[in-house]
Amino acid sequence: MTASDRAVELALAAAQAAADKKAEDIAIIDVSDHLVITDAFMIASAPNERQVLAIVDAIEEALVALPEKAKPVRREGERGGGRWVLLDYLDIVVHVQHAEEREFYGLDNLWKDCPQIEFVDRDLVPAEPAEQQ
Repeated sequence: MTASDRAVELALAAAQAAADKKAEDIAIIDVSDHLVITDAFMIASAPNERQVLAIVDAIEEALVALPEKAKPVRREGERGGGRWVLLDYLDIVVHVQHAEEREFYGLDNLWKDCPQIEFVDRDLVPAEPAEQQ
């Protein structure tokens, strides 16, 4: 089993929103073979709490703006100082972590046997050259 098309759509939109707010080390992990509660994790980190919260806000705005709006059914960690915020969209779970928390808890290593879903920041894709006349 692989992540559903909806999960991939949500994860990629969340990843792009995070990238737009300068998130670091963005990863999308397909956990559908190992968990029944979700298809994918989107993990991103930031160097400070303020940026963690800005990334979380951007992700929520981006996913509610999709044609099939998505709102988190659960949001945790914001009151804990913004060092690790979790957004549960059922199809995906978004983890935005302070860089120190990410290194300490090692979610990437915990799920290292799961396949990655490729994400390429649209701002890093070279523009197509204009056609010459």
